[in-house]
Amino acid sequence: MVVLNRIYTRTGDKGDTALGTGKRVAKYDPRIEAYGTVDETNACVGVARLSASSELDLMLARVQNDLFDLGADLCVPDDGSEMAAKALRIAQSQVDRLEREIDAMNEKLQPLRSFVLPGGTAAAAQLHVARTVCRRAERLIVKLAESEPVGETAVKYTNRLSDFLFVAARFANLSAGGDVLWVPGANRA
Repeated sequence: MVVLNRIYTRTGDKGDTALGTGKRVAKYDPRIEAYGTVDETNACVGVARLSASSELDLMLARVQNDLFDLGADLCVPDDGSEMAAKALRIAQSQVDRLEREIDAMNEKLQPLRSFVLPGGTAAAAQLHVARTVCRRAERLIVKLAESEPVGETAVKYTNRLSDFLFVAARFANLSAGGDVLWVPGANRA
């Protein structure tokens, strides 16, 4: 259980912050960038929930909790230490759940015949924003994994989540007549 009695600590006033291990690193450290962008994804999902149907809202609530799990995973490097072994990690079951939810939503959608423009309903537009932020988080996590230990499942979850958010945006547009499609060269003179 997390207990926060004070919100400000002043410990980061000189531009550094603590990982889950207690190690101090610069606030622009690649690991901080990665899980900070996961947090940004979570905030975008929270905004999308304001306009989502009740069915989609339940799925997005699970995603928000998973994103905190992912942040907890990333803030403790998977370095083989005792602390790392006890750390909360994204589980394959969370990836599997996303896949099941993607498949269930996708069954109700027509196959795509064009690229989708980010828009339509408010929920769909917000989910597309969340998707693009999630893709950035994924890029940062993959880059981090090139130089530091990162759990393989964390990378898989982030990749699958961006797919989920794309399908969720399409699903949100279903009740409003479908996707907003790209029409190549539509505005050429």
